[in-house]
Amino acid sequence: MTETTHTPHRVLVTGSAGFIGTSFVHRALDDDRELSIVSLDALTYAGTRANLEGMPHAARHTFVEGDICDAALVAKLLRAHDIDTVVHFAAESHVDRSITGPSAFVQTNVVGTFTLLEEARQHWLGAVKRSDVRFHHISTDEVFGSLGRHDPPFHETTRYSPNSPYSASKASSDHLVRAYFHTYGLPVSITNCSNNYGPYQHDEKFIPTVIRSCLAGKAIPVYGDGSNIRDWLYVDDHVRAILDVVRHGELGETYNVGGDNECANLDIVRQLCALMDEASPSGAPHARLITFVTDRPGHDWRYAVDASKIRTLGWAPRETFESGLRKTVAWYVAKRAT
Repeated sequence: MTETTHTPHRVLVTGSAGFIGTSFVHRALDDDRELSIVSLDALTYAGTRANLEGMPHAARHTFVEGDICDAALVAKLLRAHDIDTVVHFAAESHVDRSITGPSAFVQTNVVGTFTLLEEARQHWLGAVKRSDVRFHHISTDEVFGSLGRHDPPFHETTRYSPNSPYSASKASSDHLVRAYFHTYGLPVSITNCSNNYGPYQHDEKFIPTVIRSCLAGKAIPVYGDGSNIRDWLYVDDHVRAILDVVRHGELGETYNVGGDNECANLDIVRQLCALMDEASPSGAPHARLITFVTDRPGHDWRYAVDASKIRTLGWAPRETFESGLRKTVAWYVAKRAT
């Protein structure tokens, strides 16, 4: 393992108009007044330019609409902006969509990641090899498969065992990133995060779906019996972790990022219903909207990660699950009112 301290100056952020990418751009620009960001996003259904409006220090942010699979465009951006850091969020990420249309997941998550890696290699490790660069790849805990009730949380060395086209495509991209480190010496790092929640998340995701259903007075769909367990991480805690790894993480290493908030889906729905009863009393009790639906194929029962490794960098979550849920509900309710 190689200890490094990396100071990003000119950062290419892929998937910047999506949920976590948007939060990263806001946080990174606010944290470091010397940093500039080039955003690259294809603006598919999951990303919108509106997410990047009203951000702090807009003069240090350049938005480019484009596809990470476009090698010529990626090469042009790396050269034109003298990029020293790539933070790679861009991905197809919805499990249900990967079941009905897996090809888009292979294209974006595998081919797109390969394109970025190859262009970074050509740009940074050509005739003159640069040491002041970093390629950071954001992955997911779903690459590790599923846990039983009493299994220990996923560790960075847990064997990969993806169970959906989505998680399989992310596992493939993780392997490519590691291969470029070991084969070419590309300076890389990886984070595997647990389920994120917070502002800007797409409506199709679990927590926004519950809030949206409450606001509309419609049925809240819960897969199976609602016993599936996830570890939840507030999005700003996640992007702070990414910045810590980019700046201080060891080259070639993976860091699990989790919130230590394991909770069954049905319990989360009930918590959200209680918060919505406070925020929108006219629709109370919102728990009456809970509706159990047929479980989806290959539905992993439990995810949980051991985040002790990243804590050695000084990172820890700032939000509890309760405080994060309150902030999330408040944001979506306010968004509905505008």
